[in-house]
Amino acid sequence: MRANGPANCQSPLWDSSPCTLSRAGFRSPGCGVPAIRPVVNSLQRIVNGENAVPGSWPWQVSLQDSTGFHFCGGSLINQNWVVTAAHCQVRAGSHFAVLGEYDRSSGAEPVQVKSIAKAITHPNWNANTMNNDITLLKLSSPAQLGTRVSPVCLATASESLAANPTCITTGWGRTSGTGTGGAVRLQQVALPLVTVSRCQQYWGSSITSSMICAGGAGASSCQGDSGGPLVYLKGGAWTLIGIVSWGTSNCNVQTPAMYGRVSAFRNWIDSILAYN
Repeated sequence: MRANGPANCQSPLWDSSPCTLSRAGFRSPGCGVPAIRPVVNSLQRIVNGENAVPGSWPWQVSLQDSTGFHFCGGSLINQNWVVTAAHCQVRAGSHFAVLGEYDRSSGAEPVQVKSIAKAITHPNWNANTMNNDITLLKLSSPAQLGTRVSPVCLATASESLAANPTCITTGWGRTSGTGTGGAVRLQQVALPLVTVSRCQQYWGSSITSSMICAGGAGASSCQGDSGGPLVYLKGGAWTLIGIVSWGTSNCNVQTPAMYGRVSAFRNWIDSILAYN
């Protein structure tokens, strides 16, 4: 997650260098309402990346390898499932979901480390076009919900966004377009949604109906943020509308980035959760 830079080469937003649902898919009470209130310096304008309030985005997941290296983000959608990006290439049995983390340099946080029992990627995922960039991860054991760990609400299949909603994205990705290391503390940034027509000025026919465009006005997701959430506040609950997917290779803050459109995947998500 960063705030200034140049270049325009399509790149997945990951670091390649070393609403609770019932089984029927209905939203259960308790999603999208953090026990610890997030504080964003301005929800009326774009803000550069800043440290989040510890525990204020309790659905944020860090996906790590066996060495503890963070390579992607994810979002907890119920006690058993995390949603992330397909291009993160999460492998069941090899990678881990870390819940409740804020400061990755701290060994004192009450995190939950879960192995991945299943990684189910959208059947129409296309690594060349980045279309349908979503994978569902089933945890090896249920998350223990509490102050620092709770699920986000999911956009409905017919989600209708208010005009010019301000969205928040969070993650431990790079904070500069040229740096190699990710953030130590969880970062947050407010971003505007961008219309398809405006986004096409930057990305042309690369944009599909399973993507949503945000940013391009002074802040951006960056490598290491991939798979993480793009949320907005709806009726007092934070709702997941996007999954960090791809953008410029150096996280140019003047160019919008692309997110997987959760509403386009909602029926598929419900079917996977119902039968796995």
